Amino acid sequence: MKVLMINGSPRPKGNTYTALHEMEEIFRQEGVEVEMVQVGNQAVRGCIGCRKCGETGQCIFNDVVNETAKKFEECDGLVVGSPVYYASANATLVAFLTRLFYSTRFDKTMKVGACAVVARRGGLSATFDELNKFFTISGMPVASGQYWNSVHGQMPGEAEGDKEGLQGMRTLARNMVFLMRGVQLAKEKYGLPEREPFERTNFIR
Repeated sequence: MKVLMINGSPRPKGNTYTALHEMEEIFRQEGVEVEMVQVGNQAVRGCIGCRKCGETGQCIFNDVVNETAKKFEECDGLVVGSPVYYASANATLVAFLTRLFYSTRFDKTMKVGACAVVARRGGLSATFDELNKFFTISGMPVASGQYWNSVHGQMPGEAEGDKEGLQGMRTLARNMVFLMRGVQLAKEKYGLPEREPFERTNFIR
């Protein structure tokens, strides 16, 4: 099994990394292959709605989004980590996820998703909700931990003092492994759920 981890912080070894690394250690203990992609310090522009990806199968901007697309397709689970800026995820990460999810046309059904958010104090719940929406719009089950998946820390290294938060990351990783294994067994026995043709309803006609 394989998990793709996305670090949305501009600091490769900051507090967001500390939270993600806590999960990474559990994944490796459980025999899960892990790859972490550093996104938050890259130049990623937002989606321009050109819809060229529908013709070419990839985003028109050839950057880390297209580099990550194949890894996303091959993984069984996706973990997204972000610092909190103004009660929101890092804008670079949001641009990355928007283009990644929109431009990749493979079936994401039953890939397991999880997010981890880090802040000095507030805005964690709003950011947690924001990131989970990428999973739920794609038919991806969302792994849960023992609390909302959040860790506190501002200056480098402070997250290591949030014992409850880091415990939550370990719990989240174990639960995610359990869920991925359950999905794998269910797919082998029953296959994926039947999907009806999509009914697109516009509110303005």
